[in-house]
Amino acid sequence: MDRKIKKKKWTPKKIAIYAGGALLVIFIGYNFFLSGGGTRLNVERNKINIATVIEGDFQEFIPVDGNVLPIKTIRLDAIEGGVVSKKHYDGGILVDKGDTILELANNALLQSFVREETQAFILVNNVENTKLNLQRNQFELRRNLLQLDYQIDAAKDAYERGKKLYDDSIISEQEFLNLKREYDRLVDNRRIQLESNKFDSLASVTQIRQSEATLERTRENLEMIKRNLNNLYIKAPIDGRLSTVDVEVGESIAPGQNIGQIDDLNGFKVRATIDEHYISRIYAGLQGTFTFASNDFGLEITKVYPEVNNGLFEVDMAFDTIPQGIRRGQTLQIRLQLSENITAVQIPRGSFYQTTGGNWIFVVNEDETEAVRRDIRLGRQNQRYYEVVEGLQPGEKVVVSSYRGYEDKDILVIK
Repeated sequence: MDRKIKKKKWTPKKIAIYAGGALLVIFIGYNFFLSGGGTRLNVERNKINIATVIEGDFQEFIPVDGNVLPIKTIRLDAIEGGVVSKKHYDGGILVDKGDTILELANNALLQSFVREETQAFILVNNVENTKLNLQRNQFELRRNLLQLDYQIDAAKDAYERGKKLYDDSIISEQEFLNLKREYDRLVDNRRIQLESNKFDSLASVTQIRQSEATLERTRENLEMIKRNLNNLYIKAPIDGRLSTVDVEVGESIAPGQNIGQIDDLNGFKVRATIDEHYISRIYAGLQGTFTFASNDFGLEITKVYPEVNNGLFEVDMAFDTIPQGIRRGQTLQIRLQLSENITAVQIPRGSFYQTTGGNWIFVVNEDETEAVRRDIRLGRQNQRYYEVVEGLQPGEKVVVSSYRGYEDKDILVIK
């Protein structure tokens, strides 16, 4: 007869499985309890950089690049157009103020000058002839008046004698009236002669005045053309170094065309490019510093260019003292000061910022065995430090090296 065998609930194998699972749960719970609920990562001490939070003087700086330029650059533009007839200098040499760099030829301008000069000569002759005619007329008037005055005197004597004779009935009335008419005719003729001469004189004076005004305008035009002819000689406006002259003999030059420039060598300035993020905080008078030949030198912004290109804008800066040996075209690394000295909590700059963006950091405990993640807020910065707005106290220690691989960790166990 078969006997039913009772199945065992707790076999050695099952007991071992449940025991192993319990131990795993206990281990995980223990680690979770010790870590406060976060993930942990073991790191070696020599692979991280630990810095101390400090409180002290803080200035906000931003690094910018600047190029050394001449204090002044003068463009050489052709005022008058023409064909290059002679090239006196090539670029790259020193020139003195007044040196002729190019000569241009312009036949149309030269012909215009000749026409205006001829017209001026004609007007001068016309004015002189009018003045001579006026004087001649004055002489003629005086001669005519002398003749008339003589005739009037004779006619007056005849008239007065005739009147006595007529009163004495010696001559007829007709003879007396003829003497009177002759006398009146000569008097009226003298009056008309004076009025005619006055009219002619006024007309001559008006003609002279108009001719002289036209002559003055012609002379002004002539002077302007002379200046234009002088502008065919392109000269150095200052002492300095001539840049490349990009024209050759026989080349046609248009009015206003640039043919080169001259750099004033009596000083230098710096033109720096700055990220448009800071445009509202940049103004004339802002200070900066740079290091040259192991010495620090100061700069000051003198002009801000508001145009933004490719996310950058430019400023001009003046040297407090020009370093000995500095040259045009050199690039300077400038520390541009955006704030005055303030007292602030700060931490050294480090690679951690690339991962956290300044929103959190690992804070090291006193015995430097662990570093716990903590939320913080950073403010301004300079080349050496970040300003701590909240989350850290002076004296605490933080990890400032790279957080690559630590992004999802809460605790670093320092070995």
